[in-house]
Parts: sequence; C-alpha cells; structure tokens
Amino acid sequence: MEYRLTIVVPVYNEEDNLLRVEAEFLKYFKTAVAKSKVLFVNDGSKDNSQHIIEEICSRNSDFEFISFVENRGLSAAIKAGFDNTDTELVGYIDSDLQTAPEDFNILIKEIGTYDLVTGVRADRKDSFVKNMSSKIANGIRRSFTHDGMDDTGCPLKIIKTDYAQRIPMFKGLHRFLPAMILLQNGKVKQVPVRHFPRIAGEAKFGLWNRLLGPLMDCFAYLWMKKKYINYNIGKSSRG
Repeated sequence: MEYRLTIVVPVYNEEDNLLRVEAEFLKYFKTAVAKSKVLFVNDGSKDNSQHIIEEICSRNSDFEFISFVENRGLSAAIKAGFDNTDTELVGYIDSDLQTAPEDFNILIKEIGTYDLVTGVRADRKDSFVKNMSSKIANGIRRSFTHDGMDDTGCPLKIIKTDYAQRIPMFKGLHRFLPAMILLQNGKVKQVPVRHFPRIAGEAKFGLWNRLLGPLMDCFAYLWMKKKYINYNIGKSSRG
C-alpha cells in the first residue's frame, strides 16, 4: 500500500520529546485513515536530536529525515519538508506534541474538496500571556489577509502537496499558509483539534515572535500578494 500522507516534523533542540514523537506516531499509524510516514527536518539542532532522529529512522521504515547544516528557522524547515515530499498530501505537526498525531484523521476526512485543512486549538493549554498574544496576533493577521482563519499558528495542518510546493516561503510565512493557498485560488477549512500542555523541552517563540514579528510579516505578505503571479492555461498543443 503506497503512502498518501507525509507528515513534516520540524525539530530544533527537542531531544527530550523525540522518543515521545516516535511512540505517538507508532500509535497513530495503527489507526491512520490514510497510510502515512514521518519526515523529520532537523533545523540545525545543537543537542542530541540528530542522533535520536537517526536511531528512530533506523528502526522504523515509516520515518525519514533531512538535516540542515545550520539553524535556518521554522519556515525554512517547513519549506524543506514540503519540497522533499513525494506523496499526494503533506501534513505538519510540531515536535513538542501539543497537538496529537491522531487528529490528522480528523483533518484528512475534510481534505477532499479543500486544498488545506488546518486545526483550531480548542481549550488551549497555554499560559494567559501566550494565549492573549496569539489571539491578538491572529486578529492582526486576519485583518490583513481576510483568510477567515481563527488560529493559523495551530501546528496541525494537511495540504495538497502540489499547492504546498508552490508556496513561496520566506521567514515568518508559516503563519500565512492558509492565505498563501487562497492566493492560488485554493480552498481552505479549519476544524477543532485537541491541545495539550508542553511537557518537555522549551518553547522557541516569545512575546516578540507572537506579536511584533507577525505584524512585520503582514506587510511582507501584502507585498507578496500584490506581486504574486497566478495563471491558468486555457489551451495547449502539448499532450
């Protein structure tokens, strides 16, 4: 049975979470609606993450990895995962497991007529400051993009691979994935998913990343929207 879904898992200094990632995905594979595999993207980790990733991949044929020479950031890791996907669908989840691999089954049931399905974190298990800063950032972004999404920062998404590989990613654009699908005249949908507290490792984003950074990225998105090239071929002599 061929794989239908590749799930990209960006990793940056997550040595304390990776064995949990392996265990949770092995559970998910047993109930997966579509045959799935994991693609770790090691974003230049300085801890023992790479060694653990290689051990996981050596004992599980459903796990693969690519590793950056140096840290390039979350958007670059996601872009590299998309570019190295060879299945019909590509998913994305963070390695901190604040969302559950099993919830890919919820998303994949909705993907049929849509080109991106993203989770919305129900009953978020984060601090008050983190929740409020994310809520404000989502409101600012939504006013710029008009994408109708309540929680683009949710690290649980499924995208049709041909759409994902056409996204012109730049630093910070991982927050704008639904908007970038809409630029391609694609269809997007959001569905509620579970959310859990981080139990190991350290968060990589602070107040700056959630508020001021995304505000600057909104202006970059507006520039890209104005310059974005989109076309449809009506006729062709090619077979």
